[in-house]
Amino acid sequence: MRNVASVSTVGDGGAPARSLASPAESMPLPEQALDALVTVLDEIRLGRSRSRSELVARTGLSRGVVAQRVGELVDRGLVVEGDPGPSTGGRPPRQIAFRADAGHLLVADLGATSIDVAITTLDGRILAHHDEPAKIADGPEQCLSRVDELFAQLVATTRGVPGPLWGIGIGVPGPVEFRTGRPISPPIMPGWDRYPVRERFAARYHAPVWVDNDVNILALGEWRAGVAAGHDNVVVVKIGTGIGAGIISDGRLHRGAQGSAGDVGHTQVTDDPAVVCRCGNVGCLEALAGGAALARAGEAAAREGRSKFLRAALDRAGTITAADVAQAASHGDPVAVGLLQSAGRLVGLMLSTVVNFFNPSLIVIGGGVAQSGDQLLAAIRETVYRRSLPLATRDLLIQRSSLGGLAGVIGASAMVVDQLFSRESIGRWVEAGSPAGMPEVAMAEAATSGLG
Repeated sequence: MRNVASVSTVGDGGAPARSLASPAESMPLPEQALDALVTVLDEIRLGRSRSRSELVARTGLSRGVVAQRVGELVDRGLVVEGDPGPSTGGRPPRQIAFRADAGHLLVADLGATSIDVAITTLDGRILAHHDEPAKIADGPEQCLSRVDELFAQLVATTRGVPGPLWGIGIGVPGPVEFRTGRPISPPIMPGWDRYPVRERFAARYHAPVWVDNDVNILALGEWRAGVAAGHDNVVVVKIGTGIGAGIISDGRLHRGAQGSAGDVGHTQVTDDPAVVCRCGNVGCLEALAGGAALARAGEAAAREGRSKFLRAALDRAGTITAADVAQAASHGDPVAVGLLQSAGRLVGLMLSTVVNFFNPSLIVIGGGVAQSGDQLLAAIRETVYRRSLPLATRDLLIQRSSLGGLAGVIGASAMVVDQLFSRESIGRWVEAGSPAGMPEVAMAEAATSGLG
């Protein structure tokens, strides 16, 4: 298998870890205690608080409550105590940290033309990763069977995989009803409508499973570990075969009422009846500025003799891709440069409306087409700054994705951990010490939680 790289291994630092509590060793937590436990654990696992004193200062909980909740988390194997930290005048505080090596996650990011899979720790560190070309249009059975094979290969070839499997995260390139984990009428995914992705993986791996749109997990990845870290209001746009957006609003991923928020690729940008999108509507942004549209326009230019560079690419491969257009533009081909600039202006027009409506502090441009060079990004920036209100753009940043192809699997890992440690979910498994072997955690959590 190619492209598998063991990035790191997880050890215990030489100290034996506390064993996870069993159901017989613990009593169910009262509601108020559970609220405090989730608050304290979130502070620790997200790295915001590293000592009891910091927890007291940041959460407003009393010292006694913090001490009790931290003790419970240590006893349950979710938190570990370390060496004393720097003193501020009194006794040095003992450092506390989330036990990211208590288990591992399997995650997959399925795009229109690729599959990325990874094993991660519970804090999103990638232990091994593999990517390869694939066609989502081949249908769920073929695509997901290949994901199964790649998961098995990663597990078999990765050294030091920590603990049991705690959960699985899957991203797909279409609208997903997050509550059920099923794609709903996805335009570029024939055969996937209402396919039970969650149930398939839960039955095979006997673990909690969450499924989301690939742009949402891209947004989570950039927000948790990339250029969007530290921003509370962010729009992450993925420009690949299709176009979509992930929205971070006040520090939370916004999925909307049914999970379809951010489907900006199907906003209308022209009323030309000749521009028919794969969704069945006329004039969609994706039909003019997405990767498939760039490829069609590039191939037409090659066949009509308007671009020698693209003609040569067509003669070599028999077809033109968006990557060919990008490569031609990087060599100064005027037709390819014009295609990218036109696509950038259309994306910028859509984003100027989003900026005026939502007022983000950062827009992140990701996806395969977005990595095509400066012409596209420059056109997006120029259009957004020109068409948006001055106050909305005064401090607005527009940047390229910083994580590249890893953003999706990092985001899928963050999605799973955030769901596992949500208040609705953790109350169902914390008495057992871990959610390993409990696929019902995702089913129950999805049935009762908001889509947030």
